[in-house]
Amino acid sequence: MAKYQRIDATAETDDKNPIASEKLVEGSPLAWAVNQFTNEKENFFVGVWGSDAGKWSINYTEDEFFTILEGEAIITEDGSEPQRLVAGDHMTMAAGFKGTWETIGSVKKLYVIYEA
Repeated sequence: MAKYQRIDATAETDDKNPIASEKLVEGSPLAWAVNQFTNEKENFFVGVWGSDAGKWSINYTEDEFFTILEGEAIITEDGSEPQRLVAGDHMTMAAGFKGTWETIGSVKKLYVIYEA
């Protein structure tokens, strides 16, 4: 088995799920993910994720690097100024991040996640 793998940033799926109601702040967004790599320890993941319009609370237990591929999002850490992200923007979010994610219209991102 090869120790490398190409990631398809154009990947999408019609299998969409609502954001958990207890996290919702605004709207009724649907989200989807196409995970394309999981390591043997099952704590490192790479794939593509997307959602439509809405806002919800997030509480990270993982470290994540992502690139916005399409659309616009606003990320606000509790007690901090909102960060507007558009296609081409890159961001890291560390375990322990608490705040909100807001999708304006629809958004698609390429993610790399590590969970200790």
